[in-house]
Amino acid sequence: MTLPRFIVAVLCPFALLAAAPLATHAETPRNIVLVITDDQGKGELSFYGNKVLPTPNLDKLANESTRLEDFHVSPTCSPTRSALMSGLHPFKVGVTHTIIERERMSLKPTILPQYLKQLGYTTGVFGKWHLGDAEPYQPYNRGFDEVFIHGAGGIGQKYDCSNADAPPNRRRDCYFDPVINHNGTFVKTDGYCTDVFFAHALGWIKESADNNRPFFAYITTNTPHNPLMAPEASKKPFLDAGFDGNTAAKFGMITNIDDNVGLLRKKLDEWGLADDTLLIFMTDNGAAPIPNPRLNGKPHPHHNAGMKGYKGTVNEGGTRVPCFFHWPGHFDKPQTIDRLTRHTDLLPTIVALAGGTPPSDIDGRDLGPLLADADADWDDRYVFLQQGRWPKDANPDDFSRDKFAVRNEKYRLVGENELYDIDADPGEQHNIADEHPEIVAQMLAAHDEFWKAARPGMVNEDEPNAKEPPYWIRYAKQVETKGVPLWERPNLP
Repeated sequence: MTLPRFIVAVLCPFALLAAAPLATHAETPRNIVLVITDDQGKGELSFYGNKVLPTPNLDKLANESTRLEDFHVSPTCSPTRSALMSGLHPFKVGVTHTIIERERMSLKPTILPQYLKQLGYTTGVFGKWHLGDAEPYQPYNRGFDEVFIHGAGGIGQKYDCSNADAPPNRRRDCYFDPVINHNGTFVKTDGYCTDVFFAHALGWIKESADNNRPFFAYITTNTPHNPLMAPEASKKPFLDAGFDGNTAAKFGMITNIDDNVGLLRKKLDEWGLADDTLLIFMTDNGAAPIPNPRLNGKPHPHHNAGMKGYKGTVNEGGTRVPCFFHWPGHFDKPQTIDRLTRHTDLLPTIVALAGGTPPSDIDGRDLGPLLADADADWDDRYVFLQQGRWPKDANPDDFSRDKFAVRNEKYRLVGENELYDIDADPGEQHNIADEHPEIVAQMLAAHDEFWKAARPGMVNEDEPNAKEPPYWIRYAKQVETKGVPLWERPNLP
């Protein structure tokens, strides 16, 4: 299969990658953009049956893509992002929470941008990082050349640990005109956060392409994570239709994401990049439920694509998310892959598509065989899903069987006493654990072996909470020395 010259993915040190420089693989450099949205569930796309939330650009992408229909991530955001970056289960790289120093991805593994730099790419991240705010964990120290991010897990967040965004963003309208960390310097932006992240990424993409530089751009929105806040034009149609303010805001946030995905594809086409572009879209966990959704004053059920559970749970609805691969001439027809796949598979798959040799000491698999043939041989495997998030200073081993699930192609074990036949019962309505004790025992034994293997990687468990957040210290020093400049909005042709 001919490799793409340009790769775009829309979407938490071992041995160095053995690969020749990028220039030896293709006459024209290839490029990669990985974009991932935050708290957008599978049921929050009209493609998956949502009758009240139109997502025309994402639907068009889905209809022109190979889709991973049994694709799983972690129940919450930092763990998923660490798995994408490392190809390893989050617990193996120290990410067992989203705060209290346990969101920091271990400094040991070589991560995706570092592999791609070895293949000749320049690399950029735009939006949400959430894998450590202290200096050693910042993306410009982990393989990214261009960094344009907020701090913490969301714009304006602050916890009593190192996890905290820049101080000026602690305001009610923080998703508008946020202060952003641009290559280590805070800048004041102008506009709605998702629009700003896509605009900056597109400007960098255009500059990289104009300079004939292969690029990896990781566009990672903080929306539609709460606070529920959208541009007036995006939420107005839902308010006019009779939805309550929170529902209209979240739907407006997703509408804005959809518009920006459409803009991304439009610009790639205008700039002559689309035909050589692999585009992958995914989300980081299941949907965060809208509080008390109402339509014309009456309760309006959240559409969850027939799944049980939401963000933070280890049921299907907490971890099964959309994942689309689009590449003209290769993955541009509607095709479904129903085999069990997961977030750790993205690193080896992208590295292989980029012309490199994926590392062998990770948990993920190269999805190339399935992308080439949905009916290819694909060995069954277990996927281990943990909520984590045990209390600070607790012994993790006391929580080894707390809020966990194990999946294989057919079954989902939820905790010690719930077993579901996902083929026959995708909504997890009929517990068959008593009918299949041998399957429960096998899956529990596999989980216990996984825990033993993952336990040494939980390197952040004994780390005391930082007394003052790194972003607050940096921001104060910058204000004292040079002030906060205005962001220069790219001029997009």
